[in-house]
Amino acid sequence: MGDTMKTSAPRVFSRRPPRWLFRALASLLALLTLATGAHAERFDYRLEPRQIADGAYVLVGLKEDFSFDNGGNIVNTGFIVGTEGVIVIDTGSSRRYGEQMLAAIRRITELPVVLTLNTHHHPDHFLGNQAFPSDTLAALPETISAIRGEGEAFNANMYRLNGDWMRGTEVVVPTRTLTAGRQHIGGRDVELLALGGHTAADLVLVDHDSGTVFAADLIFNGRAPTTPHADIPRWIAALDTLVRVPARHWVPGHGEVASDLTPLHETRAYLGWLADTIRRGAENGLDMTEVFATKIAPPFAGLALVEQEFRRSVAHLFPAAEQAALAAAPR
Repeated sequence: MGDTMKTSAPRVFSRRPPRWLFRALASLLALLTLATGAHAERFDYRLEPRQIADGAYVLVGLKEDFSFDNGGNIVNTGFIVGTEGVIVIDTGSSRRYGEQMLAAIRRITELPVVLTLNTHHHPDHFLGNQAFPSDTLAALPETISAIRGEGEAFNANMYRLNGDWMRGTEVVVPTRTLTAGRQHIGGRDVELLALGGHTAADLVLVDHDSGTVFAADLIFNGRAPTTPHADIPRWIAALDTLVRVPARHWVPGHGEVASDLTPLHETRAYLGWLADTIRRGAENGLDMTEVFATKIAPPFAGLALVEQEFRRSVAHLFPAAEQAALAAAPR
């Protein structure tokens, strides 16, 4: 007699994960979704085109210095919508800015971008170039050369100043060389003025159809001008040229749009005071630290960032003034 051997298939256990695990995974997914949304929200420049005349739009930046909070959104950019296409005036401070600017343009029109101008080579005016068709990028010859020579250093410094707002930003050098003159572009009657003084080359666009002047950084409104590459006598001469341009709307590089010449006269007066203050300091034998302590003249004391920009300007401009004073002194 032997025991009867019974065989059976192995039992397969099907255990469902506990409900608490589903709840935990759902919570984690929700947190990740919120984090992604917060990340996108954090890097939103909230660009809102403001129409200042028929077909002429401006995106007004903050009257601040570069920071991790504003991501470099301290510049005025703009665009003009013609019957055949769009002219873009400066592309902002980063790839993200350029992309969001283009999206803002698309909320207004689907017409193609036919010309993208870089008014000069400072980084808040060209580091959004990536977002725009490469064959539309254009600037004055000196600006192209300066972007090619200094662009990478500017980009690296902007990352230090603005952090991850700059992620993915690359320097794209304009390939189209501009010359001064009046012409029809995109169905608009525009004029390009090749000036200088804020930098070696400062482009101004006059839209004759709307009476709008995009003066870029030759004009500041309610904010102290910056001078890292300035030639003040040449800058003042450029302003003397602009004052003769008939216009109804003036778009400065920084600060609010104006309907008269007030910001032009303000910028000119400040530059004259700045140059005179530095010259007199050098001629009176002051050193740079002593000039730093100069009290801001009352007409300019209310300008945004005037204390910081005055000190920067002294650092930029005093050494040459000191050399000139020494060269002129009797031996």
